[in-house]
Amino acid sequence: MSYADKVFIDMCKDIIENGTSTEGEKVRPVWEDGTSAYTIKKFGVVNRYDLSKEFPALTLRKTAIKSCTDEMLWIWQRKSNNINDLSSHIWDSWADEEGSIGKAYGYQMSVKHQYKEGMMDQVDRVIYDLKHNPYSRRIMTNIYVHQDLHEMNLYPCAYSMTFNVTKELDSDKLTLNGILNQRSQDVLAANNWNVCQYAVLMHMLAQVCDMKVGEFVHVIADAHIYDKHVPMIKELISREPLPAPKFWLNPEIKDFYKFTKDDVRLEGYETHPQIKNIPIAI
Repeated sequence: MSYADKVFIDMCKDIIENGTSTEGEKVRPVWEDGTSAYTIKKFGVVNRYDLSKEFPALTLRKTAIKSCTDEMLWIWQRKSNNINDLSSHIWDSWADEEGSIGKAYGYQMSVKHQYKEGMMDQVDRVIYDLKHNPYSRRIMTNIYVHQDLHEMNLYPCAYSMTFNVTKELDSDKLTLNGILNQRSQDVLAANNWNVCQYAVLMHMLAQVCDMKVGEFVHVIADAHIYDKHVPMIKELISREPLPAPKFWLNPEIKDFYKFTKDDVRLEGYETHPQIKNIPIAI
């Protein structure tokens, strides 16, 4: 069975059985009809995936690997905050008439900062350090910039990546590990989407920096299931997990900025039917 399925099932059961409810409280999100969107939530969920052993795609339902990769590249590679640069429509609800989501996500990745080595944005700084200072304990990004929050149409949910490099005794290559910090997550709509896209990011960075992939740790401060999603989650986690797929990344690409969504695929990816018509709180 897919290890990602086990992690997801255990997490969802824990939230439903041991979580706390926000019903009746003052909450920001609303459903399309304007009614409050309440959740069952758990604080401080930590999930670990060993990317050297298995790619963490759910088989309980399909995760669209090319679409989630495209969104990751929209932020990390194209460094865009405009939905017209994105293939999917997942950000449409937060875009203005020009397609901008404000000073969020890709915008923050595009901002150049002064370092001793010169002016670089956060992505280029990460790649520079992985290649030149791999044992640095300062290789990280952060897009939760307080001075710009008032100009963001949605505050960043997945806001920080910290990279850490190790070396196994019997290996001639360094190992890239990473921690994704997320302040909030809609478990049904976004959990495996985020897990897969940051797993792809780690594979890409490892390849262009001549490293192996290691552990991916996902830290979620507020992991929640919306009230309207509970029946869908219960049906989803009742399904029998299938074997994990194999991940393929185009081995010819050695420059992070040359990757496209077509340079990734999941081989042997068998899944249960998709959960359709998921209501999204905004």
